[in-house]
Amino acid sequence: MKRNSSFASVLAALVTGTVILSSCGSAEQEEKATAGTPPPTVDMKDFFKNPEKSSFNISPDGQYISYLAPWKGRMNIVVQKVGSPETVQVTKDTIRDIGGYFWKGDRILYSRDINGDENFIVFSASIDGTDVKALTPEKGVVAGILDDLDNVPGMEQSVMVQMNDRDARVFDPYLINVVTGARKAMYDNSKDNYESWITDHNGVIRMATKTDGVNTTIFYRASDKEPFAPYMTTGFKDFWAPEMFTFDNTNLIVNHNLNGRDKTAIVEWDLAGKKEIRVIAENADYDMGGVSYSKKRKVLTMATWTGAKSERLFLDKETEAMYGKLAPKFEGLDYWVYGEDDSETKFLVWAGNDRDPGTFYSYDLTMDKLEKLASPRPWIDPSQMAAMEPITYTSRDGLTIHGYLTLPAGREAKNLPLVVNPHGGPWARDQWGFNPEVQLLANRGYAVLQMNFRGSTGYGRKFWEASFKQWGKTMQDDITDGVDYLVKSGKVDPKRVAIYGASYGGYATLAGITYTPDLYAAAVDYVGVSDLFTFQRSIPPYWAPFKAMMFEMVGDPVADSLLLDAASPARHADKIKTPLFIAQGANDPRVVKAESDQMVAALKGHGVEVEYMVKDNEGHGFHNEENRFDFYGAMEKFLDKYIGSGYTPAAGK
Repeated sequence: MKRNSSFASVLAALVTGTVILSSCGSAEQEEKATAGTPPPTVDMKDFFKNPEKSSFNISPDGQYISYLAPWKGRMNIVVQKVGSPETVQVTKDTIRDIGGYFWKGDRILYSRDINGDENFIVFSASIDGTDVKALTPEKGVVAGILDDLDNVPGMEQSVMVQMNDRDARVFDPYLINVVTGARKAMYDNSKDNYESWITDHNGVIRMATKTDGVNTTIFYRASDKEPFAPYMTTGFKDFWAPEMFTFDNTNLIVNHNLNGRDKTAIVEWDLAGKKEIRVIAENADYDMGGVSYSKKRKVLTMATWTGAKSERLFLDKETEAMYGKLAPKFEGLDYWVYGEDDSETKFLVWAGNDRDPGTFYSYDLTMDKLEKLASPRPWIDPSQMAAMEPITYTSRDGLTIHGYLTLPAGREAKNLPLVVNPHGGPWARDQWGFNPEVQLLANRGYAVLQMNFRGSTGYGRKFWEASFKQWGKTMQDDITDGVDYLVKSGKVDPKRVAIYGASYGGYATLAGITYTPDLYAAAVDYVGVSDLFTFQRSIPPYWAPFKAMMFEMVGDPVADSLLLDAASPARHADKIKTPLFIAQGANDPRVVKAESDQMVAALKGHGVEVEYMVKDNEGHGFHNEENRFDFYGAMEKFLDKYIGSGYTPAAGK
């Protein structure tokens, strides 16, 4: 069962923007930017070095606060008793930053991979740091928490984990003792090969899923004493996602778009009747995100979705009243309450916005007392940052494209150099909030355009389906149309336009300079796909069950071979003339290094200048601090060379 995942996704987007890496910085700047006066140049490292403190959590008994802090260049877990200045460093990991973590009783569970291979390992640690152990295999296996079994009687020392140790294509459930590491299989999956699992509030696996690549069948059982039986089958274009069981474990809370809906709605679903019985939350313009709930009071508290910004609908008067008390304290900021103790009297709060990377607070509901914990990046001065403005424009075939335009502070919005920054996914979206990449570029004098091209999530089924088999085609047109929109406005200089993106955004970068070679003066491809044939042959094994769906959405290598050939930049390198910088992690399991290697080879064969950076200890994006410095330092010099913002890095930076 999820731990208020609706809020977790919102917070992650607000804190990090849509960047695939964590953001950071150093050194205070006191000079303030004023209208007509550009802000001082902020050191690149101030945007991308590790936060001073981040990812705060509270212990179940409310007696301890935990957070991540840098140690020897890696983010590690620190615990501090409430009311005491003394801290204990729980982990001392030098291989990789600690990823997500949470409290389980008086222990802490966390995960990390090795060198970016995405084979995540689950660890358990005592809060004094004397007992750290791996709960799952440390090589060749992807593992993650299926259910934290919070407040489940008899499971005070256990969690449910899923991992693909038996068969790399599917994930099996295990019960693991977080103190001893003892492991027990929860279901013999060797015959059924179910791919995912859903538990109820008692920690019982009640549902499982299996796909033929295009259709997903949901299997159901009333208890763990009964066998699974087929419950319903949905096509991949349908969205039917259980958020949780109702508190009596009788029905489901589901986010879905069945019955002709274009936008998803959160509803109560009658398990016995196989139908929706009441709408909990919906929005006419956007898909719903998810729901949060009170474990103690057993009520739904809030539904969320993302429009131009993250939005919420209160489902509970007590939660609404708590937010109301906090509102005057955070004028001009977005703020979200999260991370409560078991008594639900002590909470954590995050507040920030597009120019402010945020601050964490503790909040005592009983005493109505708010106390600052830390600003992860205190060296960032919000007054020197640039505003991220939601915009819309119309595509050449009449679709409304939503996006964000960030104009450099203190500069006239006329004939500016532009960096176009398409997001990854591609079935994801950009969101409003502090984004270190965007702020770096704006600080250097560039305008930055981010757009949610067709296929971006959150805008309904039709908008998503409009992207099918459109890589390099209408999806790319949406990006080009955004550039044309800004050029016609007079805000940007058409001769100084660059494109930069990661993952699918890297593909869009390569497609941009292949199919519109005169549009861009420079390009940066970060772990991007270059050939749609080789990309589909090299996907991770646990993506294999969904290969038929990928063929429907991207293109079948056999039936659509001409389409894929036409949309593969590496096969049309002779059209490219734009200077290009490529960055790649050697251990990337999603977009393997060969995707970048073949692009570099093809371009060099045609005499195109290519700068190529490979990091041997990285995967799908550079997460280690020193590698972030190398990448962004090289990128800012590359862009300055070709689209001339006028910024010249100071000596030694």
